[in-house]
Amino acid sequence: MFAKMGMKTLHVILLIFLSLFGAFCYSLPLSTRGRWIVDSETGRRVKLTCLNWAAHIDTMVTEGLHTQPIEDIVAKVTLMGFNCIRLTYATFMWTRPDYGNKTVAQSLDSMNLTQAREGIARNNPRLLNLSLQDAYEAVVDAIGANGLMLVLDNHVSKPMWCCASEDGNGFFGDMFFDPKEWVQGLTQVASRFKGKPQVVAMSMRNELRGPRQNLPDWYTNMTEGAKAIHSTNPDVLVLVSGLNFDLDLSFLNTTPFGLTLDNKVVYEAHWYSFDFTQQWQTQPLNRVCRQCADEFQREAAFLITGDNAAPLILSEFGVDVRGVNQDDNRYFNCLLPTVADKDLDWALWTLQGSYYYREGKAGPEEVYSVLDYNWDKPRDPKYLERLTILQQTIQDPNSIALSYYVLVHPESGFCVNVEGQDNVHGSSCREHSKWSHSGDGSPIQLVGSELCLKAAGDGVPVALSTDCKSPWATWKLVSDSMLHIAAMDEQGNSLCLESTSSNYSSILTRSCACLNNETNCDPQSQWFRLVPSNLS
Repeated sequence: MFAKMGMKTLHVILLIFLSLFGAFCYSLPLSTRGRWIVDSETGRRVKLTCLNWAAHIDTMVTEGLHTQPIEDIVAKVTLMGFNCIRLTYATFMWTRPDYGNKTVAQSLDSMNLTQAREGIARNNPRLLNLSLQDAYEAVVDAIGANGLMLVLDNHVSKPMWCCASEDGNGFFGDMFFDPKEWVQGLTQVASRFKGKPQVVAMSMRNELRGPRQNLPDWYTNMTEGAKAIHSTNPDVLVLVSGLNFDLDLSFLNTTPFGLTLDNKVVYEAHWYSFDFTQQWQTQPLNRVCRQCADEFQREAAFLITGDNAAPLILSEFGVDVRGVNQDDNRYFNCLLPTVADKDLDWALWTLQGSYYYREGKAGPEEVYSVLDYNWDKPRDPKYLERLTILQQTIQDPNSIALSYYVLVHPESGFCVNVEGQDNVHGSSCREHSKWSHSGDGSPIQLVGSELCLKAAGDGVPVALSTDCKSPWATWKLVSDSMLHIAAMDEQGNSLCLESTSSNYSSILTRSCACLNNETNCDPQSQWFRLVPSNLS
């Protein structure tokens, strides 16, 4: 998309968009209501669909400013369908003058990053001689000017790549992680950005970890940090992270956090393939997907249910966008329906296609980036298409519409849609057909019609029919992953919905694969999820 249009054209499109719909299509600040994040004034749900953008590494300069004018970078974020940036920072930039008072030029020069310095001089010259603190604020302002919201994320204390168990940045009391200095930093940031409505949230700490982890210190310090933010800037949401690299919030099931901060507390969790690397490589995929989804529910997603439900944002997840990492590909096909089913708020890793400096190397590539190395265009437009269902608001707490399902194929990111009277096909989830389903053994019926999905045979496209009571038209979940949707043929064999990479627009039924958890069997083309929705 970006390769076919100049940046002037892109800016014109964006300006028209903003003039028609305003910088924000909702009022700020935000609050919580049960498990939802809402507009404080109207109570309307606001779903955060964010990109991470790193500014916490050794230079403390927001990545990519050497490649493009900042306005162009932010315009790309908007045009890719995101509404928010999770912008990282290091505590020392705000608490130690010898860090934060450096200029951008001085920081880059101190690491001999000549090419990065020259690139910023060309593309963002007004930032070069600003202090690191002022340059960070300029980035925040540019993001807000383009109609995006921000989550300011305290990623580390000492600026460096994150994260290792014993890097000195992991837990309260580590070498670089003094709790008092941390609270001072949170207070400084809360104060600095008070009154900037685009800053809707502050994340207290990224990925607590390491051998010092313990619950008494977690409760004591996270409570103090949350109170410090809220007393300084009561408008922002306060994001609360857990233990073990932000995988584990399960302890809140028995001992709640105890603060709501006037409906401002949101919890955050992370989920990557490398949390289950060996399983994705060696075990049956249906079983592994179910195990991963169940663990995510036990350790984090339980927070959005029950009498004391609270919002949860999946503040980091992502894959190698080149498509060459098999573990990542398998994990993402499992994560996407899980997150869509819960309609979570989220922040994808990541925006930056490259770094000034990372782990001893100048100019390395980031293969998890939605942009290419030069920050020119999307690394893979098909990856962005797969995110479409997650970028949409699927559930609305204020809706009075009847519930229905969207039928999603995770591997393609397509929805099962109907065009005309009988054309069942896979296509973009930007527009999706509405289906009803009453559970195992019931038809999948097109809402507002007498038509339902019917298996027509092994390897044959699925059809629409008014015969909704035959075994060919009654469907049930048949695998451990709960992602195989099957009907029965005349011989009593299960036929599963399927869509393959050779033609994702074609929705077939085939003999169900991998139901016995065969180790060397790949079921992903047959994974589908009925995602609940209630939007009118």
